[in-house]
Amino acid sequence: MRTTGRRAAMSRHLFVVPPLIGHIGPAVGVAAALRERGDEVAWVGSAELIRRVAGPVGCYPVTGPLTRNGAANRPTGLRGFAALRFLWENFLVPLADEMAETVQDAVADFRPDVIFADQQALAGALVATRAGIPWVTSATTTSELTDSLAAMPKVAAWIGELQAGLKRRHGVDGGGDLRFSPELVVVFSSVEFSGMSEEGPLRFVGPVVDGRMPSIDPRWSTYDITRPLVVVTLGTASAEIADRFLGEAVRAMVALGDEVQPIVVRPGGGSADGVDVVESAPLLQLLEKASVVVCHAGHNTVCESLSYGVPLVVAPIRDDQPIIARQVVDAGAGIRLRFGRSTANDVMAAVREVLGVEKYRLNADRIRQSFAKAGGAERAAAEIATLTRAR
Repeated sequence: MRTTGRRAAMSRHLFVVPPLIGHIGPAVGVAAALRERGDEVAWVGSAELIRRVAGPVGCYPVTGPLTRNGAANRPTGLRGFAALRFLWENFLVPLADEMAETVQDAVADFRPDVIFADQQALAGALVATRAGIPWVTSATTTSELTDSLAAMPKVAAWIGELQAGLKRRHGVDGGGDLRFSPELVVVFSSVEFSGMSEEGPLRFVGPVVDGRMPSIDPRWSTYDITRPLVVVTLGTASAEIADRFLGEAVRAMVALGDEVQPIVVRPGGGSADGVDVVESAPLLQLLEKASVVVCHAGHNTVCESLSYGVPLVVAPIRDDQPIIARQVVDAGAGIRLRFGRSTANDVMAAVREVLGVEKYRLNADRIRQSFAKAGGAERAAAEIATLTRAR
């Protein structure tokens, strides 16, 4: 992507994102808000994924194997430190090595005023630190902000050593943790939901869904919801280990019968005694009508559901999901199940309780209001603009 002949712009922003749809989506809304302000935006990452979400935007494509495959090669069943070790040694650090040269080329060509770097795209912060360009952290989940490793200093030190090695390989002398900009961290949650405080560089802007390419299925636009709509989805990143739980969820929906109108998103689709089992479905479109969402406690799915005031049944699998599930329960906006052990009866009982006890809906609506007040993409863009003017 060359930028010769570009129009004058207030500022130029380079977005550096990993090959993960859930991390690209919120950034797209912020990029749209910056363009509305008259600024110019370019991207570094998987061009195919970025354009799938954002449309025909300017992109410096990364074409290495990790960028092409994302987390597709991740072994199933990893938990605890084994999962964390695989994430850092086999994805985050190698991905940064893979992306760094393209980010550097983009900086030389696009000459950004600010780099907007996802926490899992360390190359953005790496190159920004080396080039002396201000950078903003995009925190698509709050798990990295909870200091969950405080009780595990050896693990924290190990992560520090991995980052130090990455910096040495790319000629970066010093600098702090590449996951946290010292100037601005945009968090796609709210103070009320996360239980954290907005201090230092942290700015909680709530979930951002605007700016993405619309995913509208005419079938669901005319769907007749005469009973409470229950949406069951475990996200694309969990597809390889989701089958057992989804099978139990389908049986639960069958047992609930006319009490609910269920839609279960399951690889391969299919049907089961009147229950709609589909390969995919436009979640944002369904949330406008949903009464309960059953999910894996992925941060995007949870926050998108709560942004519509929809309470949840969460069954966390790995990574940040237990932390997000705890936030759901602490907020009183849903019930937590055990992913590996829950039966159809457990799922059925949880859905019935969330539907029947008003506090879940009221608390979900309270979180919805906190998200709306957080300011969304417009506040994120304003904070970035303030940082740019201060330089």
